[in-house]
Amino acid sequence: MSISTKRGDDGFTDLMYGRRVSKSDLRVAACGAIDELNAAMGVARVSAEKAVTRTALAEIQAELIVIMGELMTLDEDRERYFKDGYKAATAETVDGLTRRVEKLEDGQGIRAGDWVVPGEKGSLSSAHLDVCRVVSRRAERAVAAVAESEAQINPEILRYLNRLSDVFWLLARAEE
Repeated sequence: MSISTKRGDDGFTDLMYGRRVSKSDLRVAACGAIDELNAAMGVARVSAEKAVTRTALAEIQAELIVIMGELMTLDEDRERYFKDGYKAATAETVDGLTRRVEKLEDGQGIRAGDWVVPGEKGSLSSAHLDVCRVVSRRAERAVAAVAESEAQINPEILRYLNRLSDVFWLLARAEE
């Protein structure tokens, strides 16, 4: 099958299970923002100097794939989604990020303080992680817009994205 299906030529795209929506749909925008974040994380991952950063980014990228699948599934297809073996963001997923924050703060002695100027310390990997931080905040806002317009968005996704920008900030400081 070719990558060029031409199915989007009319301004519509597929959600899970062949549901068609406009490319301007809030779900599509939210998923696109998360996809952009995932791509930015790929750049951060290959430029990271520390193994702990590369490992964290790989794990988070896998979690974002789960979140994108969930976002691209309409309420009426949710039961089928889970029956087909797909996963969801859970409180445990969010707790994993919280533990990562605590470990970075305690283990690395990193604390929030004054404003940080990305790139100021000359660390390319840190600057890439700061890009991830701001893209994750945009993705969070996009998912919040979906949640405000539809009743059935998993609240753990918003909690996860809220915590995620903290992880990026801490990882960036650790890379410095």
